[in-house]
Amino acid sequence: MRPLIALAALLLAIPLLATPAQAAPAQAAPATLPSAPTSDSSPDAPVPGLLPPGVNDWSCRSRSRPVPLVLVHGTFANALDNWFATVPALRRAGHCVYAFNYGGAPNAFIQGTGDITISARQLAAFVTQVKTATGADKVDLVGHSQGGMMPRYYLKNLGGAAHVRHLVGIAPSNAGTDLFGLTELAERFGIVDLGAYVCYSCYQQVKGSDFLTALNAGGQTEPGVAYTTIVTKYDEIVTPYRSQFLTGDNVTNILLQDVCPRAIAEHGVIVASPVTHQLVANALAPEDQQKPVRCLF
Repeated sequence: MRPLIALAALLLAIPLLATPAQAAPAQAAPATLPSAPTSDSSPDAPVPGLLPPGVNDWSCRSRSRPVPLVLVHGTFANALDNWFATVPALRRAGHCVYAFNYGGAPNAFIQGTGDITISARQLAAFVTQVKTATGADKVDLVGHSQGGMMPRYYLKNLGGAAHVRHLVGIAPSNAGTDLFGLTELAERFGIVDLGAYVCYSCYQQVKGSDFLTALNAGGQTEPGVAYTTIVTKYDEIVTPYRSQFLTGDNVTNILLQDVCPRAIAEHGVIVASPVTHQLVANALAPEDQQKPVRCLF
């Protein structure tokens, strides 16, 4: 694997300190992950932790949006701070929304730093919980940053393609990042592999890592699954931003500024943008039920 400095590890795919989560309005106390009928305490089970209000109503059924929607947070994030602004928008669009935590210690604020292969198994366990509780044949996945890329390991290597209808990646680290050349600079100076000790998933998300090379080998998509990427050209974490796009006949790649030229959302803000919320809702809706996008930010 390529060397990675600790600074890069701390920056990689992190929802920035300036993300709207820091300025969230007062809201109901977050819940912890409730146990669905098939939950267990194995290492591959979802991690108990902070969740945004409005998720994991196991009795929820939607006639207009019958496929359950599972949210997958990013690196250094948790389900609460990653999705607090997104859940209300998706619920208004008619979705039953589910979320979980992965890749960290139980009830820790920082999640998503563990080995991505283990995190993908935690995703698999949660999808099973949701399907069992709801009786659904498949789920939709919406992920941010690592959360837009990690599910691809589940789809490719853990049989997830049979259980997922659509994967929407918001600023996904599909090909990793070069952090504007910082990782190459670390190599040039022969800096040791410190990043793995700080954040193993960051180490795996460096452009050219063994993990990403294997993930992207032989094609980036799986038959039977639809893929959408939603990307901003102002992304300062997953760079270059065009590396986030996927290739394949079953892919729709959306650049935020092609929809709203004045949109200035960067890596952290894009997930809280009303424009993104409508793009996600439209991606998951039948064509005749999609709504115009209002360009706000």
